[in-house]
Order: sequence, then structure tokens, then C-alpha cells
Amino acid sequence: MASDESQIRAFLERRTDAQRSKDIDLLMSFYSPDISYYDAVAPLRFTGAAEVRRNFLRWFDGYVGPIGLETHDLTIVTTEDAAFANMLHLDSGKRRGGIELPIWVRETVCLRRLDGAWAITHEHISIPINPANFQIWFASEKDAPARGGGRSIFGLVASSLRTRLGLRRGAVEKLA
Repeated sequence: MASDESQIRAFLERRTDAQRSKDIDLLMSFYSPDISYYDAVAPLRFTGAAEVRRNFLRWFDGYVGPIGLETHDLTIVTTEDAAFANMLHLDSGKRRGGIELPIWVRETVCLRRLDGAWAITHEHISIPINPANFQIWFASEKDAPARGGGRSIFGLVASSLRTRLGLRRGAVEKLA
């Protein structure tokens, strides 16, 4: 079913374009009205188009300007009227508060063909963490090992400030 796979690949590319440009109406057109969406943020599960829409608007509001979103390692499996895809996304852009911190996100989507058109009926997002210390893994490359077992947001912000201000390690922490 190469044509179904090609259709879904193009469908997901258009959806990513809608995410990048924060076009909420276009983005929601890719989802079934009864979508179940599992996110990495509370409340963890969003059900129905209205809840998912509010969650996307929350995500969009966290960025100043467009969202950088690169898709990597996309895998698609199709049957006659159902499909699933999994991928990695590198999510980047300038966040409110001035933080520019790219993060790898894992995603799985399940699709159904409804009235001849594909629609996402289930989506699951996760962020890799180090289970030893529950810190988010901010790797520079998707296959790079986590340095120091994971990084905290505070540690990353402090490191960024040190670099911007030309300070030695420990100087920013003493200011806090």
C-alpha cells in the first residue's frame, strides 16, 4: 500500500507545517472529533477536539514566533482503513522568557480512514528522561548519550547565562 503510505507522509508534512506556523484551524483539520491525545504535560490525556485545541493553543503560546519542528526517523505502517506512524521531532524556537532550548520529542499517531480521508484518532507524545534522577534529557543529537545523566531546566538556564555573560561555572549559582 505504497500510495497510502505516501498519502500519510504528505498528510503528516502538512500537519507539521500547520504546527510550525501555529495555524490552529488547519492543525485541527488533521484530527478526528473524538481524538485521544496523550501529552507530556498535565493533565496528560486530552479527549475530544475542544480539549486538544486548547492544549495546542497552550503550546503555541509558549513560543515567540514560529515553532521549529523537524521530523526524523518517520515510520509508517498501513492497513486498508487504519495506520500508525512513529517519529522523533526536534522541537525548537524562542520560548517566552527568552529561553531557546531545543528538545527531542517522541511521537506516535494512529490514523483511521474516515469517509475516504485520513484523520488522527490517537496521538501520544513523550519526552525522554533519565529514570535515575528524573531529569529531562536534552541531547544535542537524537542518538547522543545523555551527558551527566540528564539536565534540569535550571541547570540549562544557568549554563546559558554563564555563556552569555562570560562567567565561570558557579558564578551564576552564587547570584541565585
